[in-house]
Amino acid sequence: MPLTQVEKNQEIMSLALEDRSSGYQDLVSNSNALLSVLKRKGLWKPFSGPTIRERLLYGKSGNVIWYNGFDFLKNSPAELFNDAEYRPKMVAVGVALSNEEILTNDGPNQLLDIMEAHIEAAENELLDEVDLSLHGDGTRYGGKELGGLRLAVPTVVNAGTYGGISRADNPQWRTSAFDAQTAFPELGTQVTATTIRPMYNRIVTQRSRGRRGPDLILASPEHYAAYDAATVAIQRINDESGLGKLGFTSLKYYGGGRQAEIVQDGGIGSNMPANTSYLLETASLRVRYHPDRNFDKIGRTMMPINQDAAVQYIGFMGELTQVNPLFQSKLYDSNPAA
Repeated sequence: MPLTQVEKNQEIMSLALEDRSSGYQDLVSNSNALLSVLKRKGLWKPFSGPTIRERLLYGKSGNVIWYNGFDFLKNSPAELFNDAEYRPKMVAVGVALSNEEILTNDGPNQLLDIMEAHIEAAENELLDEVDLSLHGDGTRYGGKELGGLRLAVPTVVNAGTYGGISRADNPQWRTSAFDAQTAFPELGTQVTATTIRPMYNRIVTQRSRGRRGPDLILASPEHYAAYDAATVAIQRINDESGLGKLGFTSLKYYGGGRQAEIVQDGGIGSNMPANTSYLLETASLRVRYHPDRNFDKIGRTMMPINQDAAVQYIGFMGELTQVNPLFQSKLYDSNPAA
């Protein structure tokens, strides 16, 4: 097999990925409501170094005092900042073509057809994997995957370590979790069209302060259907500006003195937990990525030493991080049939 022909085909494959790679961040972010909102708000941020550090303001100086005349002012030293430390995670998907496939589909049209199919398959696999990790707890692959929402906004809020900080020892580093079975006995024990809005309102009111509070609700199909049924046509406000424009099934939520986008994050093959809603303050979340590995093509096309094939990788290095968990909540129904 002529070496020049292999190099030519490898170059074509590499350039085909290069032509698409500038849109991979958009491709991934637009496939997931949370990632899309974070990107829209400029919360995809690069990092450098071996770990990702997020600066946390966790206390007050205690030096505020009302005074008159010659009263003494307060100037006691205080430690106000700590860092949460996250380990960046890496993921890659390979686009692999045997040179038999390349050579038997020689010619611009045939080659582009088979290459397009392989690249699209790899892209879909990457989207599915990122979505799976985003809804996970970071334990798959021996803890090498992205730390997702089950880790960032857990059901058990006072146990474990997150960002290198103990949740058991630091109440200010905890999110909130509400079980519909027990959290609102005066409202009911199930998430239904009757209870969903009062439950959302109660959570939003409890987990807000001033201008801070949930602005995005990711709802499982069960919770979204209950919310949708709770509104009549004249009250139902479809979101056609933000996430609605990208094709997500979304409504506007108004309640608890706030407004938020509410999105159905579920469906065929969904990784969203059933009977669950995440009520998120997106300003406290980040997607931190390495500038040289932000869903980009990794290096040149490679040829395995013992196979007549060409392989090109698309990869990401980074982590989902959090700077303030106090405004994050989860509503779940531990026994929806009760």
